[in-house]
Amino acid sequence: MSGIDLAETYRGYIDCLNRQDWANLAQFVDDDVVYNGVRIGLSGYRAMLERDFREIPDLHFDIALLVAEPSLIASRLQFHCSPKGTFLGLAVDGKKVSFAENVFYQFRGGKIGEVWSVIDKAAIEAQLSSA
Repeated sequence: MSGIDLAETYRGYIDCLNRQDWANLAQFVDDDVVYNGVRIGLSGYRAMLERDFREIPDLHFDIALLVAEPSLIASRLQFHCSPKGTFLGLAVDGKKVSFAENVFYQFRGGKIGEVWSVIDKAAIEAQLSSA
């Protein structure tokens, strides 16, 4: 799979997330997906995403940066949302916050096989302390 094909597949994956099209998630994510070093499988990955959308009703994934190289994606995702209650251990309680996620994906057989994700929690903390 070329970098161009991989980038298009990734954009399709992000579109699938934003539409909450869980029935088609398996088109993009491997059955044995590993997330931040833990094998959670497709069902665990889907459960994690569904929980995220329940806890953040206005969640929307925006690609700010995308680098694709055969079998690897590096992406910076931007979020402007209002998590309910506690988010990443922070009492956000519906306040609008903006933050980024830096995430890397290893593709296997055309699907996401491994994900490494780091969310900019400091950006959220700074917004909450100035509010």
